[in-house]
Amino acid sequence: MRIAGTTVPDEKRLEIALTAIYGIGRSRAQTTLTGLGIEWGAQAKDLSAKDEAALRDAVEKFKLEGELKREISANIRRLKDIKAHRGNRHARQLPVRGQRTKTNSRTVRGNVRKTMTSGRRKLEKT
Repeated sequence: MRIAGTTVPDEKRLEIALTAIYGIGRSRAQTTLTGLGIEWGAQAKDLSAKDEAALRDAVEKFKLEGELKREISANIRRLKDIKAHRGNRHARQLPVRGQRTKTNSRTVRGNVRKTMTSGRRKLEKT
């Protein structure tokens, strides 16, 4: 089954399978399925054509995939243009949401490990 240009896995439970679509997490998948009266544990291959069409219509009402990614990048670009603090943090590739940077910012900084030495160069023996 394809929804919003993404193939939904057939073998997984629907509440998990829908999270393959960018912009849908567990809670949004669960509320959508509950609203349509579909069990969370059902699989995509077991859905009837009517349920499948209803699910596709319900999910495609949200901003998903490319449209959502464009909106997020436009928001970040706007923050950079107005020189907001968050925009500067994005531009420098540092944590944006107030995390410390002395340690623990590995994912944003790219796993850079700089170690400190004594500062003295070892003399070569002749």
